[in-house]
Amino acid sequence: MLKQRLDIDIDVNSLFDVQIKRIHEYKRQLLNILHVVSLYNRIRKGEDTVSRTVIFGGKAAPGYAMAKLIIKLINDVGDIVNNDPATANRLKWFSCPITA
Repeated sequence: MLKQRLDIDIDVNSLFDVQIKRIHEYKRQLLNILHVVSLYNRIRKGEDTVSRTVIFGGKAAPGYAMAKLIIKLINDVGDIVNNDPATANRLKWFSCPITA
């Protein structure tokens, strides 16, 4: 289903890290993003050996500016992770945050 909808191949044997909840600046989304950045850096250095698929989902209130910035950060990190050939088979990122 992920291949059909998002056109990104994943390793079905990878470790899935899924976080789906309301987007808030005081929730764990920001810590999870920083964790993924840390994983990305470790994979680039050749230190991490576990393949991972990270999935973010959530919703932010329309007037919640900080939550919208967190969504932008989620998408920007995802673009870097998914477009880096050095991590292509080791780390994949999916996000489906909603601002409404």
